[in-house]
Amino acid sequence: MSADFAACDSGTAPLTWGQRAIWEAIQRTAPDDHYFNFGRVLKVPGRRPAAEVTRALGALAERHGALRTRLGDRAEQRLFAKGRLPVEVVAGDPDKVLDELAATRFDYSAEWPMRVALVADDDAVTHVVLVFCHLAADGLGAEIAVRDLRALILRGHVAGPRAPQPLELAQWQEGAEGRRVAEAAAAHWAEEHRRAPSTMFAEPGGDGSTPPIWRAMLHSPALGLAVRAIAHARHTSTSTVLLAATALLAGRHSGHDTCAMLPIVANRFRRDSLGIVSTLSQEGLFTLDVSGEFTDVLRAAGPAAMRAYRSAYHDPADRTRVVSAESERRGEPVHPNCCFNDMRLADPGPAPCTAAELDKALEDSALEWPMSQDMLNCRFCVHVTGEGVSLTADTRYLPRAAMERYLLDLESLLVETARR
Repeated sequence: MSADFAACDSGTAPLTWGQRAIWEAIQRTAPDDHYFNFGRVLKVPGRRPAAEVTRALGALAERHGALRTRLGDRAEQRLFAKGRLPVEVVAGDPDKVLDELAATRFDYSAEWPMRVALVADDDAVTHVVLVFCHLAADGLGAEIAVRDLRALILRGHVAGPRAPQPLELAQWQEGAEGRRVAEAAAAHWAEEHRRAPSTMFAEPGGDGSTPPIWRAMLHSPALGLAVRAIAHARHTSTSTVLLAATALLAGRHSGHDTCAMLPIVANRFRRDSLGIVSTLSQEGLFTLDVSGEFTDVLRAAGPAAMRAYRSAYHDPADRTRVVSAESERRGEPVHPNCCFNDMRLADPGPAPCTAAELDKALEDSALEWPMSQDMLNCRFCVHVTGEGVSLTADTRYLPRAAMERYLLDLESLLVETARR
């Protein structure tokens, strides 16, 4: 089965800044770049036949050019007006279907950047499973696609103006206004790199595990309560609390008084970026003195985070130039190799809690190892999701025992701070 699309626009353009950034990460992670695949499951409203849902999928691709764009021969984006999106019709658990669709890497030049499966019960589709290539969408872009698909299934159209397109964004970024934004971001990268460590986890800690890349996931209701309580007491966001604590412990575990970290930033600050399906998220450069107590570190983290967030909307070519110049000045490669990604779609917000609530929640803490692979474009990457906090690391630099200790230290730091 297929979802046919026939739009009016086509063409080629350079990759946007966000596309270039993720393409560089994909290349450094290959052949394990399926790591970047991610998906969404849409529960279909009412009882809809497969033909009706596939028509909506075709309309979705017509509305959002990113879903009918492939990688060109010279690392450019090629937008196609017409095509057929393959659609599987299956039975079973939608979450398991998603895992199966996401398990293999995309063919970036020959495959459409969205895989689709319809989960059917008799003659009606119950769920649509979408798996996105990260060149086409980031997490917020995927949410826009799901929102619009639901509207297309329900009403046959999406209310509101025409959606912005990645080719238009690439043209703006190449223009004079885009260059002004890029130059300001490049100045931040140059300034912050001058005072940051060359890298956070420089010394190998042994031979590492097999395979070398592992993920530890801490499910901790107590950590979640503590973060909200600290945010309430310190009048800040839960994301800032988590970023500050992550940076403090990264400094302690790597032996640095200054932490250099790369937070992943959504970059949806401009009005014309709010409705776009594309990859806009990029890394910012966050540097922080972590030699003091956590309360002092947290106080300084807010302004430092805002500077980092602004620096995330940058031209990767400028970043490469700045990093190359700093590496040459120091006589060694410069890269933090240390990332932070708050993947929650919404901040749960500050909220007080009691010591008794923390104690009870600690009983439910659990740690698991859900993933391992051979390649990763980073040595240390903390992800925050609704399920908990995970650490994905290269065990040649941070052995599995140290990874577990890091996450438990993070929980202890936040819970003890919340008790005060």
